[in-house]
Amino acid sequence: MKIGFMGGSFDPVHFGHLIAAQDALERGGLDRLVFVPAAQAPLKPGVVQVSAEARLAMVRAAVAGDGRFDVSDYEVRKGGVSYTIDTVRAMQVEFPDAELAWVIGADQVERLHLWKDIGELVKQVEFIVLARPGWKAVERADIAGLRLRWCEGHQVELSSTEVRERVRAGWPVDFMIPHKTVEYIRENGLYRSKGVTGK
Repeated sequence: MKIGFMGGSFDPVHFGHLIAAQDALERGGLDRLVFVPAAQAPLKPGVVQVSAEARLAMVRAAVAGDGRFDVSDYEVRKGGVSYTIDTVRAMQVEFPDAELAWVIGADQVERLHLWKDIGELVKQVEFIVLARPGWKAVERADIAGLRLRWCEGHQVELSSTEVRERVRAGWPVDFMIPHKTVEYIRENGLYRSKGVTGK
């Protein structure tokens, strides 16, 4: 079995994330895809708007009932800054017989040398790179053993920042994020004011 993992803040999760996950699953040769919400992303410190627990709950609500996807609470339970290498080590224990892949956007390829213990990480996972139309596949000869599988993904101009701003302004977001996630945001009063919120 080949399992892919997609990390991120998911603040909140939106259809752009979900379409990217579907693209990775279908075009990256995956049997299953697991979302891994970060407690705190190392390259985006201090930017999350709601708690890790709330972001985890929103992703779970978004993919509930779809057997192709799962959600890991590993990084949320661990707390603090999340490094991919630590998560991959934990996933190797949880899925000892699976081939592991990590899903990234094409813009992340040029930053891979900044990832913690990248030399070890490339031995453990293949990177599935979701490229937007027009992106050209490139290799990174400076990272020995790096395995990149380029997959053309859909171009969805949607961001969590835009979703948050619309919620804060009282505008509808029903066609931007899954209905169950919309309900969770409304029921918990998320993104109504600035500052980290949510249980």
